[in-house]
Amino acid sequence: MAKSDPQSIVGRWLQGVALDVHTLHSVRSGTSEAGRPTFDTRRSELGELLYRLKYAADLRAGPEIIDCAVRFLARHRSKLDLLIPVPRSKVRPHQPLLVLARGIGSALDLPMVDCVRTRRSTPQLKDVVDQEERKGLLAGLYEVDSGLTAGRNILLFDDLYRSGATLNAITDLLLQAGRAASVRVLVITRTRSNQ
Repeated sequence: MAKSDPQSIVGRWLQGVALDVHTLHSVRSGTSEAGRPTFDTRRSELGELLYRLKYAADLRAGPEIIDCAVRFLARHRSKLDLLIPVPRSKVRPHQPLLVLARGIGSALDLPMVDCVRTRRSTPQLKDVVDQEERKGLLAGLYEVDSGLTAGRNILLFDDLYRSGATLNAITDLLLQAGRAASVRVLVITRTRSNQ
C-alpha cells in the first residue's frame, strides 16, 4: 500500500491537493552517450510509481496509485459529481492519466467524463519555462461540452503538478463556459519547484 503526504495546492479551484511530492532529491551525475545530462534521482513512493507508469509503461504501478488516491478521496466523495482528466499532451500507447482516472472513477462510483478537449496542438507545456509564453499558449486552447458539466461539482484530475497554469486555465473554462457548480483538483504528485 503506497504512502502519501497530501499537500494543498492553491489555484482558482475551490480546493486542491497533491498526494505527494514527485522527487525527494535529484543531482546531476554526468552526461549520457547522446549528450544529455543524467541525474541521480530519488523519488517519493508515489513519484516512483508514477514514473514507472508514465515513462516505463509499467501498468503494474497503476493499481497502487489508484488505491492511494481512492483512500484519500473516499471521505470527499459526497462533494463530487464528475471526474474530469486534463487532456493528454503526448500520445502514448497507453494513456497513464486515463488508466488512473478510470480506475479512481470506477472504485468510487464517480463518473469519469473526458469532456475537455484541445482546439489546437501546442508544444508540451512542461517544456515551456517562460510563464508569459505558457499563458499565451493556454489562451483559448481548451473547449468543454457544457451539457456534461453545467451545475456539476467537478474533480479535475492530473498526474503531475508543476505551475498550475494548465489546471487554472481548465478551471476557468469549467466554471465559465462549462457552468460547473464547483471545481476541486487532485494531482498524484507535484514538483518541488513550480518553474
